[in-house]
Amino acid sequence: MVAQGSLTKAAAVCAISQPAVTQAVAKLEAQLAARLLDRTPAGVFPTAVGRRFAERVERALERLDTTCAAIAPRLTLTVTNAQLEALIAVREAGNFTLAARGMGLAQPTVHRTIARLETDAGRPLFTRDRRGVTATRAGDNLASAARLAFAELAQACMEIEEHAGRDAGQIVIGALPLSRSFGLPQAIVRFRERWPKTALKIVSGSYRELLPGLRRGDIDLIVGALRNPPPIDDIEQRPVFDDGLVVVASPAHPLAGEPRLEVAQLLHYPWVVAGHGTPTRGHFDRVVASSAETPLSIVETSSLILMREILVISDYLGFVSRRQAEAEARSGTLAVLAVALPGTSRQIGITTRAGWKPTRSQADFLAIIDRIGSLHAPGRGRDGRADEKTDAPTEDDERAPALPVG
Repeated sequence: MVAQGSLTKAAAVCAISQPAVTQAVAKLEAQLAARLLDRTPAGVFPTAVGRRFAERVERALERLDTTCAAIAPRLTLTVTNAQLEALIAVREAGNFTLAARGMGLAQPTVHRTIARLETDAGRPLFTRDRRGVTATRAGDNLASAARLAFAELAQACMEIEEHAGRDAGQIVIGALPLSRSFGLPQAIVRFRERWPKTALKIVSGSYRELLPGLRRGDIDLIVGALRNPPPIDDIEQRPVFDDGLVVVASPAHPLAGEPRLEVAQLLHYPWVVAGHGTPTRGHFDRVVASSAETPLSIVETSSLILMREILVISDYLGFVSRRQAEAEARSGTLAVLAVALPGTSRQIGITTRAGWKPTRSQADFLAIIDRIGSLHAPGRGRDGRADEKTDAPTEDDERAPALPVG
């Protein structure tokens, strides 16, 4: 309708009657509780809300049609919402019975729906064996495209709710370890002041756990350490601030309070560090490789809570974000050791799907994260004001001071 500019032309393109188009638009407007079209003597024109809604729908259909056409051109005309929902459910459950149960349908109904979809696709979308079903490459691609198309339509509905002042949408945020203690808590509080009715769902996990959810549309954005280079080309990374790494220990540790330490001295103690594949662990391994010594032993964890509890009751050392360490040091729980760790800065920021288009509330959340990051950029203190020191950094500037622990 928006593209054609008239009900008559829209009806012709859709191969249905003009009354059917009118009825369909009226039904959609009733479901959305929003006016999408203005009917005037000069014609029918989209409202501002209607135009934005149409843009979202076009983005969703473009993604879906491209994938359908690559599998079988006829799919762009025959595929149904019910087929796509069944496809997604079966792929994720790996079993027709479990998928049917999750959808509230009978198993034969789901099986027939997939069978019809496979017939139209002209190829199998699942391989079947005694353990269950697994999506073929075509089935996986179509299910992924469908999930992202549905996510785009959810964004379209969210925009309408925001425009009406109902704030009824939801933002799903993937939280990497650093963001849980710095940046994200502040952003949530500030965002809630501006958008009191918009739901926030925080999903904590490792990068490896959160990335699939982002790519398939379950998660809107991930906040935390960025990857260099990005692991795949369908995501976008947005740096917010740089954060260094430091060594922490119990305030009662033999090395706590020492004015100057070398890396070799630290490697005579056991460590609690992040797992392989994380930026923090990559920096730790490079620091260790710069010394002739090797760590006494290593415990791997992504949990700051577990790391802190181990450090407090032992002589283990930890390798963590300076932002996280400062909070622990201020409370007197941990001490930051005075050891130089040049070259351990990493970028903290936001990861989204490539081409992701945020709603107004989502864009506002991103802006809040940016503002928090700018307040903690190099050259600014904890209160966001510029530090008085403006000289070029010296070697001692790269050495983490032992912060007060009392």
